[in-house]
Amino acid sequence: MALQAGFAHVDITPPVGVHKIGWIIDLEGKRVLDPLFARVAILGRARTRLAVVALDTLSVRWRLVQELRGRIEAAWGFPGDAIMVVATHNHAGPAVTSLGKVAVAEAYVAEMLGKVVTAFGQALQGCVPAEIGFGHCFEWRVAHNRRVRMRDGTTKTHGGFRDLTSLCYEGPIDPEVGVIALRRASDHAPLGCLVNFACHPTHHGGGNDFSGGYPAALCAELQAGGWPEALFLNGACGNVHDADPARGGQGLPPAEIARLLAGDVQACTAGIAYVEDLPLARRTRHISLEFRDLSDAEIRGAVPGAQRFNTNEVYDSLITNLVAKIRREGRQHAELQAFFLGDVALAAVPAEYFVEYGLDIKERTWPRRTLVVSCANGMVGYLPTREAFARGGYETTFYDGTCLAHNAGDRLTRAVIRLVNGHKPAPPADAGPAPQNAAESSE
Repeated sequence: MALQAGFAHVDITPPVGVHKIGWIIDLEGKRVLDPLFARVAILGRARTRLAVVALDTLSVRWRLVQELRGRIEAAWGFPGDAIMVVATHNHAGPAVTSLGKVAVAEAYVAEMLGKVVTAFGQALQGCVPAEIGFGHCFEWRVAHNRRVRMRDGTTKTHGGFRDLTSLCYEGPIDPEVGVIALRRASDHAPLGCLVNFACHPTHHGGGNDFSGGYPAALCAELQAGGWPEALFLNGACGNVHDADPARGGQGLPPAEIARLLAGDVQACTAGIAYVEDLPLARRTRHISLEFRDLSDAEIRGAVPGAQRFNTNEVYDSLITNLVAKIRREGRQHAELQAFFLGDVALAAVPAEYFVEYGLDIKERTWPRRTLVVSCANGMVGYLPTREAFARGGYETTFYDGTCLAHNAGDRLTRAVIRLVNGHKPAPPADAGPAPQNAAESSE
């Protein structure tokens, strides 16, 4: 049976007056600069169907993922565990979860979920025979490692090289732009694409404006350039940003990032080989991660290299409830999910994932071409490397957004690599059906 694909999108722009999240402070949204969207892509072949839902939000919490999957399954009969729910990590969106004094915008979230369920049905009903192709290229102009290594053995997040004690960038970026492109089988007209690239989208996060940031601008640019639908899947962007320490923290505006990435997409999809059939599969694994040891210095932000991006009063207000949660729950759940499209894999992690881990996954799952998708199917916060913890910086400094044990990133990365490498390609069509279980489905 040939491949089928369907796409849809829906406006999820919050009304003025809804509060924002993403800057560790309480900000009310007072103006809409550009709309926010939820976007859906569905692929199907014979018994296996896969779907990606991308939201122009900071994160998507596990409870929300469960509710959305359940409602879609109830409404459309689509298996919930075959749905990957991702956030673009846009910092200029509504409060889809609580953080400190910022309460979740419950009424907005309820309305948003209803819109997404409806859009999912539209994508499902719009599925048509399709052809699929994969392209990639490298982009060096947009993203930079935002952590600067200092001569005293520490690291500063958003440091700069005008400081005489600065030394070098602490780490790499992931320059790969990966594109999964779909076109209609009957006339080869474009249907849509999924774009994967790693870079923090923080534009307009610290003000009172709502915006979809560069991810939404990229999708709009691609639609204007001939792609009816586009989804952006952020990569391992935990320590990667458009602001360049070598240029005094100067970065590119969303429209310019969108223009550059859209040009990359058009260049790397020109002339790619499309196929009308390829095996689809999915695998899921649930793991439990330990919280950080609660030393007095950790709680007070007094460990070597600690870097707080707000006042001690704000951090202390966040940490009180967090400490109680850690002592009450002890561990943090995380779902890992992998979609397989022929020799391409989408590996979804529920974290602000350091780029070093994303590169490790790509290297250690080769020759499969793996695209790492962060901020997906929940959010456990930052996952820095052990080396980063030794040097400090914002991403390692204890609060709600970074509270797991120093080995959590290593453990999750090993689990993702095993998840991807553990997938066995489907047998030939004449070999009979492949075995299935609750954690894996393939054909």
